[in-house]
Amino acid sequence: MLKDKRILMAILLITLVSLACAMPFGNSSNTTKDSSILFEDDFSKTTSGWDHFNQTEGITDYTDGVYRIYVNAAQVDYWANPGLNFTDAIVSVEATKVAGPDDNDFGVICRYKDQSNFYFFLASSDGFYAIGRMIEGSQELLGEEQLLPTDAIVKGNSTNTIEAACVGNQLSLTINGQKISTVEDSSFSEGDVGLIAGTYDTLGTDIHFDNFKVTKP
Repeated sequence: MLKDKRILMAILLITLVSLACAMPFGNSSNTTKDSSILFEDDFSKTTSGWDHFNQTEGITDYTDGVYRIYVNAAQVDYWANPGLNFTDAIVSVEATKVAGPDDNDFGVICRYKDQSNFYFFLASSDGFYAIGRMIEGSQELLGEEQLLPTDAIVKGNSTNTIEAACVGNQLSLTINGQKISTVEDSSFSEGDVGLIAGTYDTLGTDIHFDNFKVTKP
């Protein structure tokens, strides 16, 4: 059964993203000798480049060794970026739902050009997924018209590993080691990476992200 949910980025995010983009470029929190790793962050240092944003409607900030996105408004997604640039890359993160509705969304971003142009890869705590793009401020899902169900997601207050591969025109989503979907799109060839989480009708989505990594394909 298809999940009939809309993904809405509220206008208030313009302010949020402007602040995020104004932050200094990030460096990895951990050094590594693995040449395949382009960037990694365990969020143990609060100076690794992600934004510190706190307001009544939401939070994007470091919290106790993780990166937290809390959304306290309905039908809103918040996102954050470290201020980097990649072409072909694989982006992965461990995402833990700690509070709020299962009817949520969370995931990663690649090829982020600006607040109106980027790819997003989403999962929800009630077991749905999507690959999509924001293009000239208009959101579109790629490959499907709605979020689709998958058994790969661990539902409820659980941790899921989200991985997005952005290689050439191919965009792939892998959840907990299981490849879920691959689509093709040529809108963006390079850009920043990021984290994203949001709400639908019920506010209070609270996602903790850890072990963010960008690697070569």
